[in-house]
Amino acid sequence: MANAREGDPNLGYLTKKETEVKLPRPTRVKNKTAAPVQITAEQILREARERQEAEIRPPKQKITDSAELGDYRLRKRKEYEDLIRRVRWNKSVWVKYAKWEESQKDFARSRSVWERALEVDYRDHTLWLKYADFEMKNKFINHARNVWDRATELLPRVDQLWYKYIHMEVMLGNAAGARQIYERWMKWVPDQEGWLSYIKFELRFNEIERARAIFNRFVECHPNVTAWIRFAKFEMKNGEIARARDVYERAVKKLGDDEEAEKLFVAFAEFEERCKETERARCIYKYALDHIPKGRAEEIYKKFVAFEKQYGDREGIEDAIVGKRRFQYEDEVRKNPFNYDVWFDYIRLEESCGDKLRIEDVYERAIANIPPAQEKRYWQRYIYLWINYVLYEELDAQDIDRTRAIYDLCLKNIPHAKFSFAKIWLMAAQFEIRQLDIGRARKILGSAIGMAPKDKIFKKYIEIELQLGNIERCRTLYEKYLEWSPENCYAWSKYAELERSLAETERARALFELAIDQPALDMPELLWKAYIDFEISESEFGRTRALYERLLNRTKHLKVWISYAKFEASATKEGIQESDMSEIDSEQKRKCLERARAVYERALSHLRTTAPELKEERAMLLEEWLNMESSFGQLGDVDLVRVKLPKKLKKRRHIETEDGPSGYEEYIDYLFPEETQTTNLKILEAALKWKKQKQSSD
Repeated sequence: MANAREGDPNLGYLTKKETEVKLPRPTRVKNKTAAPVQITAEQILREARERQEAEIRPPKQKITDSAELGDYRLRKRKEYEDLIRRVRWNKSVWVKYAKWEESQKDFARSRSVWERALEVDYRDHTLWLKYADFEMKNKFINHARNVWDRATELLPRVDQLWYKYIHMEVMLGNAAGARQIYERWMKWVPDQEGWLSYIKFELRFNEIERARAIFNRFVECHPNVTAWIRFAKFEMKNGEIARARDVYERAVKKLGDDEEAEKLFVAFAEFEERCKETERARCIYKYALDHIPKGRAEEIYKKFVAFEKQYGDREGIEDAIVGKRRFQYEDEVRKNPFNYDVWFDYIRLEESCGDKLRIEDVYERAIANIPPAQEKRYWQRYIYLWINYVLYEELDAQDIDRTRAIYDLCLKNIPHAKFSFAKIWLMAAQFEIRQLDIGRARKILGSAIGMAPKDKIFKKYIEIELQLGNIERCRTLYEKYLEWSPENCYAWSKYAELERSLAETERARALFELAIDQPALDMPELLWKAYIDFEISESEFGRTRALYERLLNRTKHLKVWISYAKFEASATKEGIQESDMSEIDSEQKRKCLERARAVYERALSHLRTTAPELKEERAMLLEEWLNMESSFGQLGDVDLVRVKLPKKLKKRRHIETEDGPSGYEEYIDYLFPEETQTTNLKILEAALKWKKQKQSSD
């Protein structure tokens, strides 16, 4: 009784200890060496398959008398009917039911099942196909015809039903019945495949006239180029050349303006070519080129050229093609005179013909269409009409006076107050130089600088004067250049370079000083580098150091520090250029090394104190320092730098997006030796503080 009271009623008054499942204790494997015979995974699977028990299958029933057969049929029908009541919409259940009734040779019941299935969804053509297949398989031909008639009447747009119905009649040898079915189908205006199937059917029975009549109806129903070409090829195949030509002519009348008319004309011309009617083919090609738009006439042009190469002369063709293209271009420029691409094509066409009067006339008409808005983006295409015009007059027509007049007119038309084109100014000046008229060229370039100064104009003008050896003019131009654009570092550098090439060192230095004192510069780093390189080339190391110090007062960038250190490391080597490098005293080398070290120390101290977050820059600086020490060989002290090198640490941090953190990314962090010491001191301070707190609490 005591055990019963302690037991749990939910466990049948058994204790939990009694109901615990005791698993066998896992055996320990003492010998873990490999077995002499290894078992593969394939062997394990094979043994599992062999030991698998045989599948339990229901016993085969043997029906011995009609009563058992009736019971079996009643049971199966009841199963199918119950299943249909549950899933009436499932067509596969209906199909299985009907096929089972068919297997029992009860065709009336099977037919009834098919009819009931069609009541559920008569739009499913697969049900009709299977129903008709059932009737045909069991040789109920009239029933099958009845099914096909109903199916094609209810679903006339399903071509498969028509094809199957016709195939059945053809297999039965009922050509007249198949023809009637085709006629019924054609009333529904099927696609091209249906019509072609009807035509092939008639041709199988050698009914040429019937096929011709069907083709006439076909091209009326589907009036496209492909249908007409098929009709013409049919007539050609039957040797009816006159009929085929008549078909092509009817097609041209109806589809002359169609998008696919090109194919029709090509097929028509090739037909006449096969018939040895070359003049007819030539007329067709010319008619096509006169009536088909330019964009769709490329294929015809290729065919026409190939045809003429074989049967005629090329000149006649090109005259016809040029005339047609000229007409097309005139039509296009009349619709939109500001379409400069069409003008370019028109000019190219006339230049290929070589008629000077026509070419100049087209150029004059083209440049007369000045863009309506005075914005440079509208003029950028238009200005090339002028450029092509002057090049044609100078190179092809070789009319110098007309070329000069065109340049003057072009420069007058451009609104220089709003925008200008340096290319035109330079081309005009170079044209005058080619004519050996330097005065005109200078006048043009001077006008350009006065009306529309640009970098290209200054550079080219200075280059021309420099080639002519006019130094004073070059200086004047540089002064004008710098007055117009005082922030242009390129101009300052080139001006100083010019003075240096003339051995005017003081003038060059003064120019550099003026340049670096400018309040705004576009690329100051290039200017400082040029100034420093200039002083180094002049062996003015004191001035160079002063320059570096002034630059460091403006910016403490890493590259400046590295460049400064490299200069100090190589100052002596650069200074002694004429003597042999092996004669350099080690004492001088040591002084260079000390000065370079001092620069690196200053840079490192600056980065450590003012920008401690720039750890990567500090690491790069130390790498450069280490390379410098290595390059000095025995004089260098590599260990001096190595103790300062940081450790590379891989860390992870959140990727911040607009929606918040979206994961982690790895990055390289640097741990410097002084940071490690600081961390250790902080740990010791925290430990001492904890000890004092503990003593005070005790």
